[in-house]
Amino acid sequence: MKEKVKKLEELLSSLGKVLVAFSGGVDSTYLVAVARQVLGKDNVFAVIAESPTYPVEEIEHAIKMADKLDVRTIVIKTEEFFDENFVANGRERCYYCKKELFAKMKRLAEEKGISTIIDGSNYDDLADYRPGNRAKEEFKALSPLQLVEFSKDEIRQLSKQAGLPTHDKPSMACLASRIPYGVRITERALAQISAAEKYLRSLGLRQVRVRHHDIVARIEVGVDELSKIMNEETRRKIIERLEELG
Repeated sequence: MKEKVKKLEELLSSLGKVLVAFSGGVDSTYLVAVARQVLGKDNVFAVIAESPTYPVEEIEHAIKMADKLDVRTIVIKTEEFFDENFVANGRERCYYCKKELFAKMKRLAEEKGISTIIDGSNYDDLADYRPGNRAKEEFKALSPLQLVEFSKDEIRQLSKQAGLPTHDKPSMACLASRIPYGVRITERALAQISAAEKYLRSLGLRQVRVRHHDIVARIEVGVDELSKIMNEETRRKIIERLEELG
């Protein structure tokens, strides 16, 4: 991993000044931390996207994390809900969402005279179906962690060594990913999902997904946490809360 870290530092050093798509998750936090160390505070801008597709508490966490990393922070509002292609929720949904993000980041980069946009995609992501990669290519955004072939586990290990509190942070995907392809995305549905997952996390669960099937919610948790929700009293509370949410 030392050789990969060296390659990452050399790559970032060659970029000069960067805009980073920053979510406050494991990958983007490690990337920003290294970029801040290599390029200095004046040359790293953490761009946080505010959208109904992400829980408010995740956005707040990202802002606090960027402040902790001592980098310049810019919060932008993305408007993917104005794109019917996104709302219709076809299999290319992620492409239209990322296109909106990178389009706004490109305009921001041009305003600030910055030539490079980067994100925290890692090497493992190449094995997943990610239509958003096409948008990344169109806007010539780079993924430094992916280019030096850092896996998620390696990033967690290095984050722990660096003392980053995100080293064991559960993975967090866009809330729209909880809605089946072909079912229109509404802000109400995203709000239901966000509130349901927030409640489940309040019960001590860490890795949580609530899949939205109209009036049915399908809960996914890690295998090691199944026993927590199968307790009869907890199960009853979960049912009551999710019914309250519709």
